[in-house]
Amino acid sequence: MAQDYFRSSITAASGTSFDAGLRAHMQRIFNYMAAGLALTGAIAFFVANTPLAAIIYGTPLKWLAMLSPFAFFMYLNFKMQSISVGKARALFWAFCATMGLSMGVIFLVFTQASIARAFFITAATFASMSLYGYTTKRDLTSMGAFLMMGMFGLFIAFVVNLFFASSMLHWIVSVLGVAIFTGLTAYDVQLIKQNYSDAWGTDTNDKLAVFGALALYLNFINAFRFLLNLMGNSR
Repeated sequence: MAQDYFRSSITAASGTSFDAGLRAHMQRIFNYMAAGLALTGAIAFFVANTPLAAIIYGTPLKWLAMLSPFAFFMYLNFKMQSISVGKARALFWAFCATMGLSMGVIFLVFTQASIARAFFITAATFASMSLYGYTTKRDLTSMGAFLMMGMFGLFIAFVVNLFFASSMLHWIVSVLGVAIFTGLTAYDVQLIKQNYSDAWGTDTNDKLAVFGALALYLNFINAFRFLLNLMGNSR
């Protein structure tokens, strides 16, 4: 029998006020995420269609473009407890902007039609899994732990394939990547609900909205990139 994961925390709160606050919190998170994706896409498209493409991707600057998002992400995770809400927002926008610099290359490798197709399929799948994570009464903690282990395995396989360049391993990694980050979307949405419940009525939720948006943004971006590797048509 499925467990009502939030029964104890929600029952202790004022039901109507809690539900209204949770809806506003989730809306804020998805607005952050959508704006972050728009910023990333706009910068990626601009870079790919200007002389900046040759400057960034044709020189050692490509490594800076590739590694900068990782640096911002690590800083955000290590400083999550100590930084202010305003600084967390600024770092989130900076992260999305640098991700745009690193992703501009997809417009040089894949056709715009296949990029659009992969994006809309990812968006539809993301919406479905978000709805599942928001509405399910099942505790997804064990699934999330399994998917996190899978994500580390995926990273190892990706690094290994940089040396072996196996088309079969590339295909397997792409399929698993789509599955893992799609599943993590449901898990993260449920985790966002639980974190909101734990911090209900405090200012902490303002910062949690930023980090919740970051988690969902990463799930979307990674699922999109793996899906594009699977079904994208080269230019």
